[in-house]
Amino acid sequence: MAKPEVTGLILTLNGAKHLDACLASLDFCDQILVVDSGSTDATHDIAAARKARVLVNPWPGPKKQFEFAFTHITTPWVVSLDQDEILSKELRASVINALQDPGDMSAFLCPRTSFYFDRFLRHSGWYPDLLPRVFKLADTGVHVSGPHYGFEPKGKTRRLAGDIIHYPYENLKQHVDKINYYTQIAAEEMHAKGKRAGVATAVGHGLARFMKIYFFRRGFLDGKAGFVLAVNSFFYAFQKYIRLAELGTAKHRDS
Repeated sequence: MAKPEVTGLILTLNGAKHLDACLASLDFCDQILVVDSGSTDATHDIAAARKARVLVNPWPGPKKQFEFAFTHITTPWVVSLDQDEILSKELRASVINALQDPGDMSAFLCPRTSFYFDRFLRHSGWYPDLLPRVFKLADTGVHVSGPHYGFEPKGKTRRLAGDIIHYPYENLKQHVDKINYYTQIAAEEMHAKGKRAGVATAVGHGLARFMKIYFFRRGFLDGKAGFVLAVNSFFYAFQKYIRLAELGTAKHRDS
């Protein structure tokens, strides 16, 4: 059986820092498609140097952007990475081997290891973070929860060896900025569904999140990085619910 053709897919927005390494790790793909949301850095030049096809589409949200990308893919298989992700040598070899004869698989699950504070996390609920990033296009949809997305394969999956190397934040300020962004969206969605909260609820969810990350998911084994992540996880949960509480009092404040 002939090896099925595969497209490497990356969505970008000012992602020049890691993009060259990202694209290089996908150089085994028959095609590479970059869907850009309007970058003003060197993203387009880097993609062109790697002979990627670049389409520009203003950001409509993750689901619609992926659906837009999917309509421009002509191969049966896709390997999708974020602009700050790179296939490790081991995972790259695993993907190539799996696609030689994927059989009845709909997708292959890729472990992801993320760099945070001073190390790549191996605990804290952030690893192995199995993601179906190698998938048969006809068998896969996209689901969205707030600003987050994921792929949903309809059939069989199998785990591959190796890791996606992930650099989610350049520094803690960027993480806090993302927390501000994500928690506001989450609070507004919960409020629209009729959910309500108070200060005690926010504190309770924050403490529960800290305990889950640091103790139950063994964040303490990730050293200082695990502790910093657990504290910021408390902040995330607290902010989400305190902002929900704030939305609930807005009517009284404005009246």
